[in-house]
Amino acid sequence: MVDPNETAHDDATLHLDADHEGEVSPADVAVGVVIGRTSEFFDFFVFAVASVLVFPARVFPYADPAVGTMFCFAIFALAFVARPFGTVLFNHVDRRHGKNARLTTALFMLGTATVLLGFLPKYETIGHWSAAILIGLRLLQGLAIGGSWDGLASLLALDAPDNRKSYYTMVPQIGAATGFLVATGLFAYFLAVLSPEDFYDWGWRYPFFVAFAINVVALFARLRLVVTPEYARLFRARELQPEPILQTVRAEAPTIVLGTFIPLSTFALFHMMTVFPLSWIFLYTDEEPWRFLTIASVASAFFLAGIVASGWLTDRFGRMNLLKICALLTGAFSGFAPQFLDGGLLGEIFFTFSGFALLGVCFGQSSGVVADRFSKHFRYTGSAITSDMAWLFGAGFAPLAALLLSSYFGLIAAGAYLLSGAICTLIALSVAKRYRRTPDETA
Repeated sequence: MVDPNETAHDDATLHLDADHEGEVSPADVAVGVVIGRTSEFFDFFVFAVASVLVFPARVFPYADPAVGTMFCFAIFALAFVARPFGTVLFNHVDRRHGKNARLTTALFMLGTATVLLGFLPKYETIGHWSAAILIGLRLLQGLAIGGSWDGLASLLALDAPDNRKSYYTMVPQIGAATGFLVATGLFAYFLAVLSPEDFYDWGWRYPFFVAFAINVVALFARLRLVVTPEYARLFRARELQPEPILQTVRAEAPTIVLGTFIPLSTFALFHMMTVFPLSWIFLYTDEEPWRFLTIASVASAFFLAGIVASGWLTDRFGRMNLLKICALLTGAFSGFAPQFLDGGLLGEIFFTFSGFALLGVCFGQSSGVVADRFSKHFRYTGSAITSDMAWLFGAGFAPLAALLLSSYFGLIAAGAYLLSGAICTLIALSVAKRYRRTPDETA
């Protein structure tokens, strides 16, 4: 049960006078969360697009284009492998030196790694060292993403008004849609206005340089929140403090496992919509990449609309029921939709628009599905670990697996991979229904 004194303290913290310059409100947290997530996803998508359009020719020119892209997708996955190690490393920094040091170091590391990718030398210049540098910088990005966990999303879900919790739960996910829009829009623009020679010589570098600027803005936006005395008190009141990793895993293992596999369908769909389609279009059709990137950029509006709609749908059906419906729809989508990538312009438009609308609804509530199942003491660290594991198992290797399967067995095989994710989610939801903690355990 919640201590009445703690509740009073929270209320006093939340309802500061309007003229207090440090006033705390869910809207303030929401802005910080969206800016932070946009920067992270922008870095993510810039690397993903370059893994299809740039890195295979630059780093693996001796390989078949499809094989070179698979190599790049394997390197792409390394960030998800490194991310949990980043959580361990920066959890120690957080406990010893505070969130200010954690965020500053992590986001500076992320921005530096991303901008250095814009200077990546070609294979013709330094040989296999080009691949080694790409691997090293990608691992550095993964460590930094693990360290960028600031607890604001958990704080937002806890302190949102009771009648708008579903709405505020979906707010952090908006960063994925905005990050995708900016990344694909930039690449589409440079591909459209530059000659192929200019794009592959210098044009592809600019999105990586933009990423550094966005990370700087995100750093100041988030530090403005987490280092103020008002937020520090609120983090303490909600017990959103870092705890030892092993102790958290021992105490929260069932919840972490459920949190890893419940959103598996959503995260598999995430990369089936955002990363895999470009690789198929670029490798197996004659279409200009800028045209498909433009279609994808426009489709991000459907992605955003689906995320916003998920809040209303959750209030209507309940989060667990909505995720079950989404998993069933994803399973149905996997059976026919991927084949539309071979259907020309109209087929691509149908695939991207319908797929992103479905992804938005699924993704909008995926982060809040188990947050309230953690005991209060371990919620901060438990949420970070669960996020790492969900992205690793659900999304990390999805582009590689989908491209590998579809290259050998056709697009229907990529659909089968997506179907397997939907089945895992349905099984995890069934288990979660039976596993419920008592109020005393979560208080």
